[in-house]
Amino acid sequence: METNPLPSVQLTTAQLETALNRPLLVKRRVKQVLIALISLLLLLFSLVMAFHAYIAWSLARPHIDPLRSNPSLSFGAAYEDITFPSLNDSSILSGWYIPAASSPSIGKTVIFSHGYGGNREEIWVPLYSLAQELHKQNYNVLMFDYGYVQPEISATGGIRESQELLGAVKYAKDKGAESVYIWGFSMGAGTALQAALQTRDIDGMILDSTFILEPETMYHNMKQIANLPKFPSLALVHLFFPLINGVSLNQIPYNQVKEAQYSMPILFIHGKQDQRAPYEMVQEIFRNQSAGSSSQLWLTPNDTHELIFKAQKKTYLSLTMGFLKGMNTKPALSASSGI
Repeated sequence: METNPLPSVQLTTAQLETALNRPLLVKRRVKQVLIALISLLLLLFSLVMAFHAYIAWSLARPHIDPLRSNPSLSFGAAYEDITFPSLNDSSILSGWYIPAASSPSIGKTVIFSHGYGGNREEIWVPLYSLAQELHKQNYNVLMFDYGYVQPEISATGGIRESQELLGAVKYAKDKGAESVYIWGFSMGAGTALQAALQTRDIDGMILDSTFILEPETMYHNMKQIANLPKFPSLALVHLFFPLINGVSLNQIPYNQVKEAQYSMPILFIHGKQDQRAPYEMVQEIFRNQSAGSSSQLWLTPNDTHELIFKAQKKTYLSLTMGFLKGMNTKPALSASSGI
């Protein structure tokens, strides 16, 4: 049986070159795709890192509104514009000193420690109303701005601020105060707890909506900026914070603050609906205080961060003014949420 031979196919030079170069072309195409993918991954990585660096930057630089008034305009009190250094001389603070309404003064000074994102007025509390009540009760009042109110200074979660608060305590002592009390709000309350670890010159504290910057509360507040996964976002912000702001969050003694037994009486005030600072942390700190310290805890069931005074003004003033008047004279009391 005869078979017909297949006809020969004559390839052109171009076709021959294409056939020979096809493996090289495929290899080149794969290389181009890999380079594009790697470039895209590097871009995404850079964007993720830059975004977390921005969060670390923005957490340390909250927006601060300018001052709106002063004690004279707000409630007719005479006051002094003051400046004083932080205890370690790292910053210069400005504020107001409001002498007691009657002379002679009872020799007691209350220092307000404002919260993160606020200034000495803290309009949403508002501090003017509390300062007016203290003025009527014949307390000297010191209202000041933490250093980070100035745009060139960053917030440090209480590391630098505790030295600034201790500078305010020294100023009050130098003005002749026999007793100094701190009235702190939010991070200003957490800062007061840090400061109280370092001095015996604080005779008592009222701490409203205490916020302590630790990993859990930091992540919770990061989520106010963007809904991020805990890992790796928390680790990345921890990484960038000291690189951008010059201080490490590991320097914040949050475990020491939570475990300390303080030498002075403390009135803790906190709302169970606080979405920025968990009330369970305040309960933990309160439980660590000795039975003879006259410390008190007032938990409210329906109130939110720093808005308890506005919601329950009469009870709030009764408890706080009573606490100040009875400092070191009353047995310890845990004020329940039903008060």
